[in-house]
Amino acid sequence: MSAYSAAFDWARRHVEAERLPTAVLGVATTDGIVALDGFGAPTGAVYPLFSITKVLTGITAARAVERGRLTLETPLASALPDFGANRDDVVRLRHLVSHTSGITEPPLDTEVPLRTELLTRGRDFAAGTASRYSTLAFEGIAALTEQATGTTWDDDTRQWAATVGADGLTLDHEGSMDIPDAAAGGLDLDRFRATRAPGAGLLGRAEDLLRIGAELLRIHAGGTDGILAPATLDMMLRPLTGDIPRLEPYPVERGQDWGFTFNLRSRAPGLIDQDTYGHGGWAGTEFWVHPGAGLCWVLLTNRAVREGVDADQLDNAVVAGR
Repeated sequence: MSAYSAAFDWARRHVEAERLPTAVLGVATTDGIVALDGFGAPTGAVYPLFSITKVLTGITAARAVERGRLTLETPLASALPDFGANRDDVVRLRHLVSHTSGITEPPLDTEVPLRTELLTRGRDFAAGTASRYSTLAFEGIAALTEQATGTTWDDDTRQWAATVGADGLTLDHEGSMDIPDAAAGGLDLDRFRATRAPGAGLLGRAEDLLRIGAELLRIHAGGTDGILAPATLDMMLRPLTGDIPRLEPYPVERGQDWGFTFNLRSRAPGLIDQDTYGHGGWAGTEFWVHPGAGLCWVLLTNRAVREGVDADQLDNAVVAGR
């Protein structure tokens, strides 16, 4: 792991300083996992992935698109006819995957079933006119993919992930790493777990995400028989947010666009390499792919409030390979 010693030193320092309770850090290339270590936890520890779930659900939806079951223009009402009865706009798959649906967002630990929330929440703005981060929108993506494929979003996701060796994805929290400061971060973990949210609910190991990242890199390198066709991955990486207003918590100065569920950090001011896409999660989890550098990296950790922890520092250290 000498090629990435600065990155692993970063993780070690934060755990030793107790800014992070634990950390598992790994790097992968087209050849697979090339570096992996744990600090305060074994490398095979299972962590809640939180919003990294979004890109995995996104890949599931993109696979339905490339099989002719959906398009980006498919309206949510085609799967849920009761949706939008009081709206004068049409929410489509492209809005759901790019945080531009305008559906008012409930708390992450809502006690109301997510499908009920989806059907009863009001409108924040007209679809496509602004971008505000939404986890509830992924319940709509799940509804569309489940109608199109006849398979639940989580079963579908686990099935394709297992084909590249990422067989540890689960909705089962038993034996997983806890979030010791979840309440301080404003989350009731028991209520959150009960939502089984397609935008935040999966758990997994670092090696699961690294194997998926390695597969995406192989697709970039010309692979044609993987989890996605190259044209489908290209579609997922096209910005869908254009020049519309970016609303909190992702204002324009954060320097990212939204593709098909991927966070595209093409304008991120803190990064030395802006050819990157992926997603982060609520408790500090990170999953990023750098196609130009030919690598991806994963950080799994478990702290809601992370004062003094800047993941851009880690990204830069990984990409530089120091």
